[in-house]
Amino acid sequence: MIEQSLWMQQVAKDPDHSHWYVERFRKLEREGNDVVGEARLIDAMAARGSHILDAGCGPGRTGGYLHKVGHRVVGVDVDPVLIAAAEEDHPGPRWVVQDLAELDLPAVGINEPFDIVVSAGNVMAFLAPSTRVTVLRRLGSHLRDDGRAVIGFGAGRGYSFDEFIDDAALAGLIPDVLLSAWDVRPFSENSEFLVGVFRRV
Repeated sequence: MIEQSLWMQQVAKDPDHSHWYVERFRKLEREGNDVVGEARLIDAMAARGSHILDAGCGPGRTGGYLHKVGHRVVGVDVDPVLIAAAEEDHPGPRWVVQDLAELDLPAVGINEPFDIVVSAGNVMAFLAPSTRVTVLRRLGSHLRDDGRAVIGFGAGRGYSFDEFIDDAALAGLIPDVLLSAWDVRPFSENSEFLVGVFRRV
């Protein structure tokens, strides 16, 4: 049996948590804050019209932007409240409720592999620890042979960067580039954030 994600464990304790999260980003956007920095980096990496998977898409800010600028986007999240918000706020992409630890998009008729898989918003830190390698393996299995997985999360969340890179290797993903932010600053041993660009072995 797949261990429930830390996100859904939190939702079980506080059923209003997902609604709070949705409204938080809606408010940030209304106030003019930049909430699509991750998406701009992915857009810069991708040929126009790329097939992009937003893994752990939340309420759709990254996938929604990528759709607007011309990509074919699928967003997946375990939380149906977040998927409902994505459908409401960002029509166009295909939004799917699935646990990343059981990710199987061909099972819902999405058979084409992805040029890029993006996982932003600290998704990795919200996984159940026992599922981390499984999730990374499933993300990799949905990539084209020459596709890239771009994954970012912050330090101090119970998942060290070294552990993450080791887990990625176990899942058959090796880093081409390590950054310390979505604005392409270089990674160092003192970085408080990691954005890794990975390819399949």
